[in-house]
Amino acid sequence: MNRETLLKKVGSMQQVAYVRPLEYTEGRGTGLRAFDVKNGPLCYQVLADKCLDLNQFSYRGVSFHFLSKPGLQGRNHYDTHGDEALRSIMGGMLFTAGLENICAPCTVNGKAYPMHGRIRTTPAEHLCGDAVWEDGAYVLRVSGEIREAELFGENLVLRRRVETRYGEASVTITDEIENQSFRPEPMMLLYHINFGYPLLDEGTEILLATRRVTPRDEMAQGHEDRWNVMDAPRDNEPEYVFLHEPVVNANGKAAAFVLNDRLGLGLRLEYTAANLPYFMEWKSLASGDYVVGLEPANSSVYGRSYHEARRDVHHLAPFAKETNVLTFTVLDGAEALRAAREEVACQMEAAGLEPR
Repeated sequence: MNRETLLKKVGSMQQVAYVRPLEYTEGRGTGLRAFDVKNGPLCYQVLADKCLDLNQFSYRGVSFHFLSKPGLQGRNHYDTHGDEALRSIMGGMLFTAGLENICAPCTVNGKAYPMHGRIRTTPAEHLCGDAVWEDGAYVLRVSGEIREAELFGENLVLRRRVETRYGEASVTITDEIENQSFRPEPMMLLYHINFGYPLLDEGTEILLATRRVTPRDEMAQGHEDRWNVMDAPRDNEPEYVFLHEPVVNANGKAAAFVLNDRLGLGLRLEYTAANLPYFMEWKSLASGDYVVGLEPANSSVYGRSYHEARRDVHHLAPFAKETNVLTFTVLDGAEALRAAREEVACQMEAAGLEPR
């Protein structure tokens, strides 16, 4: 629908689409600032005080995201304190891990690096929430800058833009990471994209054109044959983590899908793979912790100590930049889900791989 036709039918565009700043006022979420974004049937929140990550994400009232037992929260005294960091991992549709460490906490040369790093709980600066007509499209955009820095230490800046267009059921995140120090800096990055009920349910399918599926540890061994389907929740079931080698298309992009046939809904995740050669799947069937995380990354699930031992920690040169683009697209209806399966099958065939 073009601009003129649409404006004949609404008094204010906020009737159908908006970006609204908000602040939470109770519990551990007290003081947490966010942007509430509505794009027709697509709704999500961008957390201004937590790296401009995505909190809730829904389509036609159906939640796609996972929220952990601690629930919605802002910064806490245990955010980055060893294993206590587990108490601050609320999930959400996306949280960003890095920029000095991902995954398990570790100590290297006497310096402690917290679980999944510090950037995920860092507030953004130079915030902007906008809704504007551009080239005939109504664009809803949230942007800002997140800095991870230390006196005599690193000075890494993440500039993030989160945007959607009215009438399109997709959200694109564009990240530019720059090293603003005068020395090469380690830079580790993982996008923790978390799916929960009701999109994630018994029978939900995870699709990915992957060359190889490797269990992270003994707990995951023997479960590789079920990496791509969800079973019913099980009390006290351990988590499983699988390492994938995604097929990258001719445009340098990789894609993964979560599909729920019963609801007739799914989500397609596409990302630029050049700077994100690793891909992990976090799968938990545990009752109350029922979640699948899809995780493109520039470093291994084994974290900083692993790369330090191998002497292959990823670095950014002084004032060098890297850019990543991730797109979340809602799939609505049986035909869209069928097309997703066909896309993955074609990718596997083109790569000379057997269907999984």
